[in-house]
Amino acid sequence: MARVMIVDDALFMRQLLTKIFVDEGYEVCVEAGTARDAVEKYKEFKPDVVTMDIVMPMMEDLDGIGAVKEILKFDPRAKVVVVSVMGEQSLVVEAIKAGAKDFVVKPVRPARLLDVVKGLLR
Repeated sequence: MARVMIVDDALFMRQLLTKIFVDEGYEVCVEAGTARDAVEKYKEFKPDVVTMDIVMPMMEDLDGIGAVKEILKFDPRAKVVVVSVMGEQSLVVEAIKAGAKDFVVKPVRPARLLDVVKGLLR
C-alpha cells in the first residue's frame, strides 16, 4: 500500500490523519510538525503522497507553501495534498499554483481525503 507523509503543526491533527490512513491500510511512514522538517523528511523518506497543512506558525524561514515549493523542486512528481481550513482560500490557491495537486478542507471528512489520495495514486 502507498506510503504517506503527514505535515501539520497540530499533534492531534497528525494523529487524526494517521488513524484515517492506517485504518484504510496505508503506511504513514513519517510525520512532520514544521515546514522545514517536512522538506527534510520528504527527501529522506520519499513518500508516495504528502498531506500538507499550509497554515503553520512561522518558527523558521519556511511556511507550508514554501515547503510545497521546496518538495516539488526536489521531486517534480511529488503528490502534495493541501489540508487547510476554508478561511484560507487564497493560501490554498497559492499552494495549488505552487504545485500542490489538490486540497481537502478542515475539518477533514475521511471519505473526501481518501478519494483525493486514491485519485492521485492511480
